[in-house]
Amino acid sequence: MTYTPNKAASNARYLAKLAQLTIRDKPEHVEAIRAAAASAGQSVQGYILQAVRERMEREKAGGV
Repeated sequence: MTYTPNKAASNARYLAKLAQLTIRDKPEHVEAIRAAAASAGQSVQGYILQAVRERMEREKAGGV
């Protein structure tokens, strides 16, 4: 697959619609998160976002 100028422009338009969030943790915690995400068949981003959204829903429902 070739990365064309059109593809670069399309990616830039897509990324312009998103916000970025940076998290930092100890290396051993990061490695554990990476391993858990891989075990779940997810990307680290997908794994973390799913966990956060699930917690937000629990808290919204009053089940903290």
